[in-house]
Amino acid sequence: MPPTTPRRADARRNISAILDAAQACLAADPAASMQDVARAAGVGRVTLYAHFGSRAELLDAVFTQVIADAERALAEVDLDGDERQALARLIASSWRIVERSRLLLHAAQLELPADQIREHHRRPLDRVEKLIERGRQAGTFRTDLPVTWMTAVVYNVIHGAADEVTAGRLTLEQAPDVITTTLLSAFTPPAPTGRY
Repeated sequence: MPPTTPRRADARRNISAILDAAQACLAADPAASMQDVARAAGVGRVTLYAHFGSRAELLDAVFTQVIADAERALAEVDLDGDERQALARLIASSWRIVERSRLLLHAAQLELPADQIREHHRRPLDRVEKLIERGRQAGTFRTDLPVTWMTAVVYNVIHGAADEVTAGRLTLEQAPDVITTTLLSAFTPPAPTGRY
């Protein structure tokens, strides 16, 4: 029986090279083709399609890798202490990740269903949800809106800012403060209604 280890090692190297090349190509040009990726990875089209049967399949794998890298980075963000400050730190870190991969996100949005993209964000969103719940318990964040809705607002505001940067209506430097101000304003408990 012929040894399979070298073949498996070659396949792993090819997959790694393809994913790295796809991430770089799509981050530079959301319309990059499978041929562009194969060329950048130093593999043939047959090899590329042997591992990823379609552009959507490749994009899904790249997005999985990007989110896993992001999750490792976000796990290091200090979320202790004041919830408003913790949310600001989380937004700053999240924005740096989104900013680096916003064209990749654009490519994914063109190819993958919205619910699939959102599922990729599930673990980072869980972190946001837990912080919001803690802030609600502490009285820092409002409690008259569903936690799931507030979490969705964070997701949509950050990705909306990425779209605005891509469209040239917001600068990279402005985005973190705009996101933070928008979310903290939205999450501040409403003032008590006075009695007349």
